[in-house]
Amino acid sequence: MKNSYTLGRIAGIEIGINWSVLALLALLMWTLATSIFPETNPGLGDNAYFAMAVIASLGFFASILLHELGHALQARRDGVPIDGITLWLFGGVARFKGMFPSAGAEFRIAVAGPLVSLVLSGAFIGGAVLGLPAPVDGVCAWLGFINLALLIFNLIPALPLDGGRILRAALWHWRGDLRSATNIAAGAGRVLAIAMIALGLVMTIGFDGGISGIWLAVIGWFVLQAAGAEARYVAAPPRSLRVGQMMVADPVTLSPAQTLGEVSDEVLWRSRQIAYPVVREGATVGLLPAAAFEVVPRARWTETRVAELMEPLESVPSLTPDDELPAAVAALQSGGVQWALVLDGGRIVGLLTAGDVVRAVNTAGDPASA
Repeated sequence: MKNSYTLGRIAGIEIGINWSVLALLALLMWTLATSIFPETNPGLGDNAYFAMAVIASLGFFASILLHELGHALQARRDGVPIDGITLWLFGGVARFKGMFPSAGAEFRIAVAGPLVSLVLSGAFIGGAVLGLPAPVDGVCAWLGFINLALLIFNLIPALPLDGGRILRAALWHWRGDLRSATNIAAGAGRVLAIAMIALGLVMTIGFDGGISGIWLAVIGWFVLQAAGAEARYVAAPPRSLRVGQMMVADPVTLSPAQTLGEVSDEVLWRSRQIAYPVVREGATVGLLPAAAFEVVPRARWTETRVAELMEPLESVPSLTPDDELPAAVAALQSGGVQWALVLDGGRIVGLLTAGDVVRAVNTAGDPASA
């Protein structure tokens, strides 16, 4: 899903919207102003209903954005690169550049969004019971209900919903087989999608469900397509790809004696990497994740050295340029960090991330596998 408009960045993550959001926003405002709020909060004027509809609609999309930020920020903590967040017709999507490196990482990333929705739902419902003025109470009650409804729907154990990702992560952990776990979770997604399409058609044709039935069927179609895409994503990849074809060659390296301030001034402005190999006198001694800058207050950057924060060499997966794709995937999944150094006789020649693997496999014309 590509952005039609870029809104800016939050915590360094690009936020964009697709043109379809504008149509949904207009429809939602109209429905709230002319139907829902007059029914739930009778006796208010048209101007009040319109203002409530505008605030509630914007609050709805803000809630979706916060949900996706929950996914994105947790993904970044787990070393999965984030391409950005896009709001679109069916809500929002956090765009990951790479594969989930482990079952635990996928579980944490999947559950982060619903936790945000749970907090939002509780906050809005709490606001609705405080005896606030009727227009504010109405908006809070609706936002609390809609966040709770989305939370419950999103936790259905079927891909591509968050519940399906949680199910896949659990099966992946128990079975040790991502492909099998994906097939089961995607199969549940297909069942859910077919049920939604059938129910939507029945509502539209047999019970005068109108727009609601059509909307349910369209969402079901989207779920069906997305579930199929998830299954294809883990189809058998070409085994002939080698690390040397996938890696970022000659990455920018750091010295363990450099301070974070020096790295920021001399390196970050010209080179953005997910991690930086650390080299002392020509020998690779570790790896500094870019996320390390987030855990140290900026005021301490001038006194904190790379050596204090780097991952030591023995804890970082390493590969050679001649290693094949399965070995690269195994290294990325098994490591405590989600990247690997590419060494040739102890000399750093490249850096490999899950995102590099995905791009290489997609370029080769076949689905990617984790």
